[in-house]
Amino acid sequence: MNPYDSRTGDLFDQAVTQRQIQPLVAGAVVLRQFATDQAAELVSGIDRVQSQAPFRQMETPGGFTMSAAMTNCGPLGWVSDRTGYRYQPTDPQSGQPWPPMPEPFRQLANAAASTAGFDGFEPDACLINRYLPGAKMSLHQDRNERDFDQPIVSVSLGLPVLFQFGGLRRNDRPQRILLEHGDVVVWGGPARLRYHGVLALKPGHHPLTGGCRYNLTLRRAV
Repeated sequence: MNPYDSRTGDLFDQAVTQRQIQPLVAGAVVLRQFATDQAAELVSGIDRVQSQAPFRQMETPGGFTMSAAMTNCGPLGWVSDRTGYRYQPTDPQSGQPWPPMPEPFRQLANAAASTAGFDGFEPDACLINRYLPGAKMSLHQDRNERDFDQPIVSVSLGLPVLFQFGGLRRNDRPQRILLEHGDVVVWGGPARLRYHGVLALKPGHHPLTGGCRYNLTLRRAV
């Protein structure tokens, strides 16, 4: 499968039960159920991270509170407050280094990136988002990293959500892609700076995560 194939699928064809590569646009793919076998281990890793660096709802530079709760692990963590968006090596709440990135996180990100055509990806930051019903993420670009040659790896765990994958301009009409438990989205190359986000999470229950959805976003920040 060519990872830069630009074919797209119908929304109702995306809830598949077999592992497959679903191209979105040039440079972006969904790896269906790629993380399913490791999901319990990943959630255990999230629990260990949040026990040291609890989830919190960060503030945007404009003074708004984000609806998704966040924490980080790895050498660097992404933070947002009135002074702006940035990566830093310490948790602003505790002043301590972010918890180490669990090895299963790193291994999964490396394998997913390689499967999508981006060999040698070694993340140094993992942003963990926790979505409760009603939480969402507006369209945005990941552009606080120094090297845009490195891809983004995004792992979905728990409740399903509609992912929006837009263009290189904010007002480009986005695709809507149903992401389910274990799905991994990888984008880089010509798609690296595309706008993306998720619509509001609907209520539900998942046997592993309960009434929430977790998202791991792994990046190479420096």
